Formats: sequence, structure tokens, C-alpha cells
Amino acid sequence: MSDRSFDAIVIGAGMSGSWSAKELCDKGQKTLLLERGRDVKHVADYPTANMNPWEFEHRGEMSLEVQKENPSIARCYAFREDNQHFFVKDKDHPYVQEKPFDWIRGYQVGGRSIMWARQTQRWSNFDFEGPKRDGFAVDWPIRYDDIAEWYDHVEKFVGIAGNKDGIDTLPDGEFLPSWDMSCVEKHFQEVVKSKYEDRHVIFGRCAHLSEPQPIHYQQGRSMCLNRTECERGCPFGGYFNANSSTIPWAQKTGNLTLRPHSVVHSIIYDEKKGNATGVRVIDANTKEVIEYTAKAIFLNAGSLNTNLILLNSKSERFPNGLGNDNGLLGKYVAFHNYRATVSGVHEGHSDKTTEGRLPTSPYIPRFRNVYKQETDFLRGYAAGFSARRRIETPEAEGLGGQLKDSLLKKKLGPWRVGSHMMGETIPKESNYVNLDENKVDEWGIPLLNISVDYDENDDKMVQDYFEQMTEMFEQAGFKDIKTRDIRKAPGLDIHEMGGVRMGHDPKTSLLNKWNQMHLCENVFVTDGACMTSTSTQNPSLTYMAIAARAANFAVDEIKSGRM
Repeated sequence: MSDRSFDAIVIGAGMSGSWSAKELCDKGQKTLLLERGRDVKHVADYPTANMNPWEFEHRGEMSLEVQKENPSIARCYAFREDNQHFFVKDKDHPYVQEKPFDWIRGYQVGGRSIMWARQTQRWSNFDFEGPKRDGFAVDWPIRYDDIAEWYDHVEKFVGIAGNKDGIDTLPDGEFLPSWDMSCVEKHFQEVVKSKYEDRHVIFGRCAHLSEPQPIHYQQGRSMCLNRTECERGCPFGGYFNANSSTIPWAQKTGNLTLRPHSVVHSIIYDEKKGNATGVRVIDANTKEVIEYTAKAIFLNAGSLNTNLILLNSKSERFPNGLGNDNGLLGKYVAFHNYRATVSGVHEGHSDKTTEGRLPTSPYIPRFRNVYKQETDFLRGYAAGFSARRRIETPEAEGLGGQLKDSLLKKKLGPWRVGSHMMGETIPKESNYVNLDENKVDEWGIPLLNISVDYDENDDKMVQDYFEQMTEMFEQAGFKDIKTRDIRKAPGLDIHEMGGVRMGHDPKTSLLNKWNQMHLCENVFVTDGACMTSTSTQNPSLTYMAIAARAANFAVDEIKSGRM
């Protein structure tokens, strides 16, 4: 191998890209892992990991000045003073919003795996079969049985805490011991179980090492300490990110070349060979254009950036973007609807409270339109749930000693309960991304136009969530129940998917069942761009399983000489 020739190139060193690289390197493939951002090394590059609240100028909050300069990223729940260095500021990589869309990005080695919420649920056959049943998208070319072993493979390596819940809509996996619910959360669980046959409240499954196994110690990781400072980067490796796990693992094989500061311009297509031969890169700092060659190319740049790269990969054969004969590249983008919440107060269990922190909370799997179509909207929603009791703000009365005494009189408030919705949106042609015809970024690459929005189906789903969750809260005896639709822009869910969807037919999809481009079979797309539909589950576990599956298939193809 020369310094610019490899068996495989992986674009994007985040959640799924690091899994692609790990699997390729494990199988002996000399692999180049490209990342447009800076390098972030585990522990060494987590500057705020062990800082105390009082060591931050604004106690963790973002200043008004920063918020004004970054209106999109400032709306992200995770963007805080202690981890702002891991987020792309609005001005650093602009994009065009044809409709409001808050694009949350992390340009560094590790990508958004450093700041993710770590929720990991498998899909079931109900999810993979959904489009065929409902007709709202093309049929998935795979089913649960095709990916089940890869869920196993990923879960064992990553470390997933959870319970064997025995729910057909949410398959069980390879779990470490789960944490436990609070007394009020258990109360709600018991009420739901007694009142509804098809509804469940379980403790959330999360990528945390509650009880590390030998494979995790081999990675250099250790037990989660429940600090819940995860978005800063965990120096113990207690949760999964690419920096502590998959990337160092791949580096130990001696087969990985990691190149940060590498902005991918396009994939190079050879007209005579009829396949891709490499990747054109612009050095982020020097602006030098460099070309690398490989037998297989994996796109894991993050859903929308993956679309951008393919749209910008133009040739005489593909004037509208690589593999885009059907004109569908960049279309049928979907996301998760997180805009609705329900809150309430629980007047019981006043003799109990919580102590300490937990990395996640209970989860309610989807129960609408699962076995049959029962509503006037398509598909359904999952929901989070939590109950907690906090110390109320003391009364600031009097002066001097009297004021000090009143401030010290702290008392527990009531149990407050809350839920948030995770709704599936319908992939549709009117939700798309494309390249701007006039504007380019500092590397000369066209800016991305984003035109993605809610629709009537989403509005109906929100109302149903309000009705059903309010009823469930009432059954549990909760009071002061309030619903809220904040109508935040798409993007803040950070679960954008599609644009390069999988399918059976090259006329209606871009990728086959192995995530190969139909019209350029040595290019694989294994991040969120490949998703045919979104389901309701947090998607990262499925991305990782799909990436591992496709990488192993590619190795077999390379070794057999078919690629």
C-alpha cells in the first residue's frame, strides 16, 4: 500500500464510521478513516471532564452573547458551557434553511458519539415491515432476522444496560444489569400494566457499563459512576463513544490510518471501470486537494453531510450526483418528532425521595398502530417518562441573620412527573436536501439547502399522544396535568435520516440490502442516510449494527475478488 492507497476508506469518524473502520481493520483491511474535524483523543481531549460547577464562568449556562451568535445550536438541549467545544457553531459551517431546521453537528474524531444521549433500543419486525404494511415508503430490503446477530455483536462490544422485558415490539438484547426505577416510576409502571394489555413502562436501555465485562476492560474502559456528565466525554469510558472504544480498538490492529482535518469534497468515479476509485479530500487547514484510492468506500459523514457528498460527486456518468439516475438522492428525508411533552404532579409517596443520579430513565415503547391501523394517522410514537422530587427554592425573607435562616430552610417539593414524545415522521418527497446553486463554504463546496418540515400526520400524532398520555397519567392518579407543544424546528431531535434510502428496486431506492449503492457497488452508505423509515426508537444502535453488517459483507467481497 502507498500512503494514498488503501483497501477501504471510511468517511466520518463518528458513531457508525468508527464501527465500519473497526470491522474492516479487524478483518485485516488497510483502512483510511477520514474526519473533517480535529482529532479528539480519549481522556486527553476532554478538558472539562472533571471540572466543578463553580469553575465555569456561567455555571454551565451559555452566555447571551453566544446564544445570539448561534441561534440554531443554542436551541440544542446538550449545548452547554461545559461541552460547547464539541459542537459546530452556526458560523463555522453555514447552511441554507428553506424551512426552519436546526442542524446539530459535531466535527471531530468521535463526532456526536461524544455528546449523544446514549439510548439504545433495537428495532423489531414491526418496524422493518411498517412501510410495506402502510405504504408510506418503499419496503425495507431487510428484516429483523437479517440484523439480529449484528445487534448482538454490537451490544456485547458497546455495553448496553437493560432488562429482558419480553416485549415483541422491542426485542431483548445482550444486556448488562439495568438500573432501577424510583418508587413513583414503579407505581406508574404497575398502573399501566394493570390497565393496558398492550402498553409497557420499562427502564430505558442505555450504552453504559453498569457491570463491565472482559471485552470492555480490553478496550480500557471501566464502570459507569453515574456522574451524568457524559457530554463532556467520560474519562472512565463508562459510556460508549468512538474515542474510548472502536477507534482505539481499530488502531491496535495496525491497519488503521486516521486522518483528521480532512473535508471530503466528493467520491471519484471511474467511467471505464464503472465503480468508484477513491475520495477527493480538501485539507481543512491548508486547503490542499488530495486524492486517496481504495477498493471500497464507506460513507458515514452524518446523514445530511453524506447526502451532500454524494450530491457533489458528479461525473459524466452521474451529472446529478453519484448513483442518482432515479433523481431520489437527497429526497425522503425524515426525522423524529420530539416537540410534545406532558407533565404532572404526584401527591403520594411523600415519605420518599431520590438520591444520586442515573444515566437514563423509564421508556414507553410504541403502542399505537402496531398490530393494526387504529387511528387516523400513520405509524406511532414512543415516549420517555420520569419522576423526581426536588428541593424547593427557599423563601428569601428578611434581612441579615433572618435572611440567612430563611434561605437555609429547605424543603422537598412534590413529586413531579413528565413525559416526552418520540414520534415517527413519514418520509416524503417534499422533505429534501440539495446543493445551493450559488453559495459555497470556505472549502469551495456548495452549501446544503434543507427543506424539511412537519405535516398533518405529525399534528394528529401529537394530539393522540396528549390524549393517551393524559389518560395514563389520570389512571395513575397524577394531578395538575399539563400538555405542551413547543413546535421546535426539525433537527433538534438530532435524528435526521434518509435521502439515500435502502430498497429492493433501483428505480425507487439508492441502496440494496447490503447498503451498497445500486449503481456503484463498491460505495456503501451505513449512517442515518441509509434509513428507509425512522421507526420510533433512538437510531444509533441500528446504525452501528448496519455498519458492522455491511463492513463484514464488503470484506468477503474484497477477499473473493468480486470487489
